[in-house]
Amino acid sequence: MNVAENATRPDPLGGPMASTARTAGTPAAIATDAVAELARERVDHRFKGLPPDADGRSVGELAAERRSLFTGGFTTPVLALSAEALDHNLGLMEQWSERHGLAFAPHGKTSMAPRLFERQLDRGAWGITAATPAQVRVYRAFGVRRIFLANEVVDAAALRWLAGELATDQELRIVTYVDSVRGVELMDAALRDAGAGRPLDVVVELGAVGARTGVRTEAEGEAVADAVAATATLRLVGVAGYEAEIPDADAETVDAWLRRLTGLAVAFDKAGRFAGVEEIVVSAGGSAWFDAVASVFAELPPLSAPVLKLLRSGAYVTHDDGQYRRKTPFNRHPDEGALHPAFRLWAQVVSRPETGMAYLNAGKRDVSYDLDLPEPQVIRSARDGSLRPATGLTVTRLADQHAFVSLTGEEAERLEVGDWVGLGLSHPCTVFEKWPLIPLATADGTVTEYVRTFF
Repeated sequence: MNVAENATRPDPLGGPMASTARTAGTPAAIATDAVAELARERVDHRFKGLPPDADGRSVGELAAERRSLFTGGFTTPVLALSAEALDHNLGLMEQWSERHGLAFAPHGKTSMAPRLFERQLDRGAWGITAATPAQVRVYRAFGVRRIFLANEVVDAAALRWLAGELATDQELRIVTYVDSVRGVELMDAALRDAGAGRPLDVVVELGAVGARTGVRTEAEGEAVADAVAATATLRLVGVAGYEAEIPDADAETVDAWLRRLTGLAVAFDKAGRFAGVEEIVVSAGGSAWFDAVASVFAELPPLSAPVLKLLRSGAYVTHDDGQYRRKTPFNRHPDEGALHPAFRLWAQVVSRPETGMAYLNAGKRDVSYDLDLPEPQVIRSARDGSLRPATGLTVTRLADQHAFVSLTGEEAERLEVGDWVGLGLSHPCTVFEKWPLIPLATADGTVTEYVRTFF
């Protein structure tokens, strides 16, 4: 099996871990007791791929059995997360961020897995990024106290809830986007109605023409900042955006946009818009251009308060065998390391009704397909358990529960019904969401833990 490679720090997520990032006086990053409670959840029909004979056991009890992914009763299709690759990726981005002077708030929407949040925070993350208030609710259920909400929030019910969270936990910090005067008005009205006692920290989002959210011009950003300053419920603490949504993004356009973002921060500071804040937030960075973010952010001049240069990459945690394999900045900087794909979906050949075709029992309900189709990588023989490369296998399309695989070369004759095929996947965000409980396996196939997701 090759669910992973290059172990650097084996860690089966067996329980709460000692933090390497916290210092005296720093609020606890996550409620380790709430994370530990996940091991007490009972295994049943909700969790596909798990051994049917494990029903009724707790997740922790099943993990303690150290079953084999291949011979331990797991049913196909089954998604495996590599213990070694996961640990390697966590360590690499921790070191990379420190080396480049960036704070790190990995995007939690990728996994929505509190056990992985714990690992990320213990490996030095400042906090966790969210895209929606619903995701923030999950984070808060597990005690996350620093949350960067990278989206506009104008829903009154969500804002009332955020106000309540800030009121009940004085060590909680939430930062969210604003990009319109009307949005500021709606936020202010909802927070005033909620009787908010603490202002909600906001950053003006800079976008780009044809991109996603965010102001299009610096003048619009100034108008939004003025609207924030006119309220008692909001506090302007910085600027932010997402460079990967720039249409036809390339090195030149990303660099130019990042310079607009840092220029906006400098202009706001010069105008006194950050008066009284403890630190100024400047944030960007997905998983495709974090090298450009580091380069441009390094050129920021001193401002009136310390600057929190916040990177938000999320897909790095598992990397992939598709889009991020092609786009990772480590392709441009191989001397700084390489991320390792940590996902592999194991499916079984269930039919060979035509020459040159095979059908696997995994489809759209099991794998990502929004960016790339799965990539056959390895075959495990149903006869003797031997492994061989999946040479000549190509997934051509997916149905709900089947993968259509064309066969060339010797596999056109050799591949048999019953063989297992290990698939590399693209876009981890749309893989995690299909699997509520994911086995974590070592390179020899031993399952050491299970990662619970909350989508």
